[in-house]
Amino acid sequence: MSLTKPTTSKPAAQTRFLRRGISKIYWLQDLNDPKRPTRMEISKPNRFALTKAVSDIEGWALENEPIETPDMGSTFNSSIPGNDKAESSSLTFYEDRFSDAIEQQLSKGAKGYVVFLRKGDIPGSRSVDVFPVQVATRAATYSTGNEAAKFQVTFTITEEPSLDAPVPEAVHPHPLPTPVEDGEDDHEHGHHDHDGDHVDVTVVSTTKTAATVREHSDEG
Repeated sequence: MSLTKPTTSKPAAQTRFLRRGISKIYWLQDLNDPKRPTRMEISKPNRFALTKAVSDIEGWALENEPIETPDMGSTFNSSIPGNDKAESSSLTFYEDRFSDAIEQQLSKGAKGYVVFLRKGDIPGSRSVDVFPVQVATRAATYSTGNEAAKFQVTFTITEEPSLDAPVPEAVHPHPLPTPVEDGEDDHEHGHHDHDGDHVDVTVVSTTKTAATVREHSDEG
């Protein structure tokens, strides 16, 4: 009796990537359902893009406080999941010498949503993290070193974050108009005037700069 050796499928190779240049960070003023943001909600004017101004990121993670459950049957201290929490998180921005657009959006006390598209704007990808937040502090950083001016914004997480939400589908463009069949184009074979009379248009001669046109109405 022969035994067949089970076949093993080779796992697919990962497509690894660098977050810089791929991930996107948005500030959204309003969201109807943080678990399923819509394309309109992640577009202007509700969206304010932060990605290109961010120099450093801290926090932005959902953590758990485990509860220890030791018992007399073992010397091992077992534990069970406890409360979830999200520590205060921050974004550090390059400071623009002439514009305060980011400062106006992220003023102290401002409420909104910090949204990360971890894998970029790929419709259908379940890689959107949504953090309901309030701006706790915003402070410039001062240094005499050879570095760009920056400021840091600290956020408090006001509600449970929504992780792994799907990237909404892109808006489909309007369909192109149906082509006009031969013989149906009034501009090619003539057109109707405002009174409904048919007017034939014949191009007699053309040059590079002008064309002579004669009209033949039913009256002539």
